Amino acid sequence: MPLIVPRRELTWSEKLYFPAYFGGLAITVRHFLNSLLGRKADKVTMEYPEEKWKVPEGYRGAPTLVSDQDGREKCVGCQLCEFVCPPRAITIHPAPMPENAQHGKIEKYAEKFEINMLRCIYCGLCEEVCPEQAIFLRQDYAFTGYKREDLVHDKKRLLELGGVMPDPIFKWKNK
Repeated sequence: MPLIVPRRELTWSEKLYFPAYFGGLAITVRHFLNSLLGRKADKVTMEYPEEKWKVPEGYRGAPTLVSDQDGREKCVGCQLCEFVCPPRAITIHPAPMPENAQHGKIEKYAEKFEINMLRCIYCGLCEEVCPEQAIFLRQDYAFTGYKREDLVHDKKRLLELGGVMPDPIFKWKNK
């Protein structure tokens, strides 16, 4: 059974909308006089490209790939991030490491690594599951593109966005 909420009857002046009209006019006049007299008003508008919101602690931004301090990519093509990604936004094609490569305990590398930012839900599971700490979530929230293809980031773009992160694991050293 629906609940009927009774409405109160409007007064004669409320039916004419004069109080609302003069209330809005009073706000406009107050802002006009404040700007005319040089008083600083409350700033409501944010000038977006120059000013940005402060990102809260624990913010999960877009995933990116990082390289170590020597410029080598950290991703070893294990595909754990691809398997754990709920919307299947990550695509990895691993390839075996060449025989003459001077890398320590690495068996394969990511020949193709793509993240579709249109599908990504920014859950952070890829960062948590990565054994090599190759994926990090950025603290930036602005991603734009003119075409859908601009928001499918390949390995080169992901490494540009991620930058360099020191490697605490030292997987490259032969022991």
